[in-house]
Amino acid sequence: MGGLPRMAEGRGMTSPLLQVAGLKKYFPVRKGLLSRTVGQVYAVDDIAFTLNKGETLGLVGESGCGKSTAGKTILRLIEPTAGTIRVNGERIDGLTRAAMRPWRRELQVVFQDPYSSLNPRMSAGDVVGEPLVNYGLAAGAALKEKVAGLFARVGLRPEQMQRYPHEFSGGQRQRIGIARALALNPSLIVCDEPVSALDVSVQAQVINLLMDLQGEFGLSYLFIAHDLAVVEHISHRIAVMYLGKIVELTDKRSLFANPQHPYTEALLSAVPVPDPKARRKRIILTGDVPSPINPPSGCRFHTRCPYAEARCKVEEPAMRELRPGHFVACHLRNVDAAALKPAG
Repeated sequence: MGGLPRMAEGRGMTSPLLQVAGLKKYFPVRKGLLSRTVGQVYAVDDIAFTLNKGETLGLVGESGCGKSTAGKTILRLIEPTAGTIRVNGERIDGLTRAAMRPWRRELQVVFQDPYSSLNPRMSAGDVVGEPLVNYGLAAGAALKEKVAGLFARVGLRPEQMQRYPHEFSGGQRQRIGIARALALNPSLIVCDEPVSALDVSVQAQVINLLMDLQGEFGLSYLFIAHDLAVVEHISHRIAVMYLGKIVELTDKRSLFANPQHPYTEALLSAVPVPDPKARRKRIILTGDVPSPINPPSGCRFHTRCPYAEARCKVEEPAMRELRPGHFVACHLRNVDAAALKPAG
């Protein structure tokens, strides 16, 4: 699975902005007085994908599947155990803290909790202006003008710059977080479940804001979420994670119309249908998600898969391209050789 999936075609894009290959993040399990390592938590285990310029890649899965850890590892907020991370073709996975500093301007994040991610002792204006101060990009009146412009762009009033985070609603606080992420004019923003803590009506406003900003500034998003309806609305392509692995990766239309992995099928069957007369067969998975400390051998989903065969229990499936741009890690799916033949 460490091989890098080919870019989706037909989007008019050239080289990828982000390339991730063989990415792993293991956390040691320690016990005893000497804190000896007795195991590993396989939070992210050999994932690979690309993210094109101006594109949104949705990363979805159950809680605990490793999607947020993957985002933090790509940003180097936590160090990867193995694998390569390239931004605009340059490797950043092995850079020192000092060498990583210039890349921080290109890579920003919007966190899940719009309250705990803001310093309660700083005014909203200082929160948004802090990145500009840290990089020496603005000071004095120029800094105030720049921050006021960012406030206006995310739907806040400049006079609100003097208020503190507790004086804002949840949606407004998330807008402050988005303004802070925009301050350094980044190329990539990792959105780590940015609307999961918000009311549904506010979610729509924030999602539409993110989409407007993407069109205006040419941003790329790695959008981490568990709400498939939200991911479908904002994403161009979607990667589905299960227990530290990406099990399916394709464009959103193909994923929702023709899912190929049994886990993806089960996820989609749980999405509510807006038509009260429509009926969708719900796939109920048996058992619990296995522990990431001791994941199953073979396919990690075989303990809950209704179609599992003997081979699934012992042989780990490789990520394969079933048809152009549609990748899946499942023994039960056959490659559409005719669809993959070059034209002419």
